[in-house]
Amino acid sequence: MVEPPQLPEPERPGGLGSLLAGVRVVFNNPLTRAYLRAASRRVACVEDGREWDAQVVFHALAAFAGARVSGCPVTARFLGWMLRATLNVAVRLLGGDMEEARRALRDPAIRRGIALVLEGLGRYGVTVPQKLPAPFLVVWNFTNMCNLRCIHCYQRASRPTPDELTLEEKLDLVRQLDEAGVAAVALSGGEPTIHPHFYRIVEELARRGIYVAVATNGTAFADKARLERAVRAGLRYVEVSVDSADPKVHDRFRGVPGAWEKAVQALRNAVELGVSNGLAVTVTKMNVHEIPAILDLAEEIGVDRVVLFNFVPVGRGSENAWLDLTPEEREELLRTVYREMRRRRLEIASTAPQYGRVALQLSRGREVAPTHFYVGHHRVVKALAEFIGGCGAGRIYAAIQPNGDVAPCVFLPIKVGSVREREFREIWETAPLFQKLRDRSLLRGYCGRCPYRNICGGCRARAYAYFGDPLAPDPGCIYNKADWERVASRHHVRVRAPRG
Repeated sequence: MVEPPQLPEPERPGGLGSLLAGVRVVFNNPLTRAYLRAASRRVACVEDGREWDAQVVFHALAAFAGARVSGCPVTARFLGWMLRATLNVAVRLLGGDMEEARRALRDPAIRRGIALVLEGLGRYGVTVPQKLPAPFLVVWNFTNMCNLRCIHCYQRASRPTPDELTLEEKLDLVRQLDEAGVAAVALSGGEPTIHPHFYRIVEELARRGIYVAVATNGTAFADKARLERAVRAGLRYVEVSVDSADPKVHDRFRGVPGAWEKAVQALRNAVELGVSNGLAVTVTKMNVHEIPAILDLAEEIGVDRVVLFNFVPVGRGSENAWLDLTPEEREELLRTVYREMRRRRLEIASTAPQYGRVALQLSRGREVAPTHFYVGHHRVVKALAEFIGGCGAGRIYAAIQPNGDVAPCVFLPIKVGSVREREFREIWETAPLFQKLRDRSLLRGYCGRCPYRNICGGCRARAYAYFGDPLAPDPGCIYNKADWERVASRHHVRVRAPRG
């Protein structure tokens, strides 16, 4: 295999992408790294009349975005002034849109994310993929309580576990995530929206400037009033699972009649209320053939995006490993995603990390997916793809179980610590498994020597599910067909795709 071709001359990039790529250049020396370390300490300042206890860089980003910042210590004001001047250089360095960057940074959650990047550059320098002092995103399995019985459920959700965090412990966890600098929290489950603590925790996360999302089966939010209440509390993104365009297939998958109608109604309510939303699909042998029909449904509802989730045989899904796609089926799916993304007025994404590689190949080096949610063709996008680096388990996101156990990913249920025993940030910084997942040179098999490893790296959860080793090859990749054929029969998965 050969390295991907050079990208063509760029068009004018977005401001935020240029900011992220530019700071990697500007701050990649010992002097500026020392400055960033100093600017990463927390201080209390007043932003537009509200007191925030946050990093100096967070306050500097607010001032860069146009907020009135006052009341900071003298040294913090000086560091903030220097940082604002440097940010101007970083954006202009790559010809970015300065006003767009400022508009984006008016959002506290985005400021939190950029502050993480800056602190990471100060502490670790430029790494590929980039190491961060805290995750961009935490997926919090809020409860094991659920009102459906999905055959692919990674959590085996049904009833609340007896050791679930109390409300006081949940509130303390929010504090820990805030102080760690986490930018976004996605509440999942089980079914978080039916839990009595749901609205209280949404409100507390939002109050601290953390972006709040929810992954839901839609049963609660089919009641528009309940969704309106969540939005008032601070919910900013609603992702509803719909596994088929056919109500009967979806209901069979979810184990409860009428589930499809409620899921679709929840999405219609989100669209009507104007809250950011997505339709989530776990792609399996049951529905891979109807992806175009599901996309048609999404367009009819008017959703913002469709997210196609990788099936991982974990939890209840381990009992139904026959649902998994072969490498050939997954490769064709990702090619379909790319083609559909090009022709539809709909954002389409895949959580399979191979999507970055597929987009790069199909576009002949012009386009790449730096995250699960974007494909672009500017050189800045290529830089961000290597910056973020495909599978983010233990690198840019982490999972928290209902009892406070921390894991790399909800699909990779290896406990690395508990927030009942240690602060979340300490766990993030010191867990040995997290350290290994941040070093792509440790990956085994072809994943470790693949030229695309810095924009993909393979799904670490799938490696663990099939090999019992999170550093093993991802058998779902077309380049790992031999590994797939070696393990699929043990897991009762059809080795080869059907003909025709």
